[in-house]
Amino acid sequence: MATKRAQSKSKPASRSHARAVTKVLVANRGEITVRIMRACRELGIRTVAVFSEADRESLHVLHADEAVCIGPPSPLESYLKIDALLEAARATGANAIHPGYGFLSENAAFAERVEAAGVVFVGPPASAIRAMGTKLGSRAIMHKAGVPVVPGTESGSNDAAQVAASARKMPGPWFVKASAGGGGKGMRLVTDASQLEAAARAAISEAKSSFGDDTVYVERMIERPRHVEFQVLADAHHNIVHLFERECSI
Repeated sequence: MATKRAQSKSKPASRSHARAVTKVLVANRGEITVRIMRACRELGIRTVAVFSEADRESLHVLHADEAVCIGPPSPLESYLKIDALLEAARATGANAIHPGYGFLSENAAFAERVEAAGVVFVGPPASAIRAMGTKLGSRAIMHKAGVPVVPGTESGSNDAAQVAASARKMPGPWFVKASAGGGGKGMRLVTDASQLEAAARAAISEAKSSFGDDTVYVERMIERPRHVEFQVLADAHHNIVHLFERECSI
């Protein structure tokens, strides 16, 4: 009933979101891509897989209605190549792109490029991604709102020595984290200050290869933490659903 009321008061959706999605290119690989394709199939929507030369025989390629090779094995030369993804969508006639998670899913510039190409971006608007797409940006927003955050550095760097020097100004142990990261990538736990620079160097390298952004920062490690998420979903028709809390520690 709440959804019906929201629909009756909603404003018209933007043209890009109002048109029917008939074919989705999933700009990712692995299990998340298979799940997205399964959902598309249930909705009668055709799918396009993209793959690097190393992933030619991967499961997500076999699940798709069509598949396009977008480059060599390195993600920097394939899954993170916006031009290659847009060309694959154009060549196959896909009128929507789903980013999955990781890679370009939290890249505001990618969302903007997709929309500019006249293709539906299945995800948040670029403004929301830009606000919350990096950990440093999210921390700044929370600070401004008066929400407590884990103690850490408020600016990032891709200089390992500088990252290590900043970390030593606060008590350890420390987490070196990729600002653009997710899923544990670009993250290193450091319990010995002498290992900070090496850990920062490794995190910077992994952040660059995984997200195309090598900015890292440092947070204090919290022992025995609880990870609780509060999830909110909203669509282009101004319907908003709160899914309550999710206890990720379990």
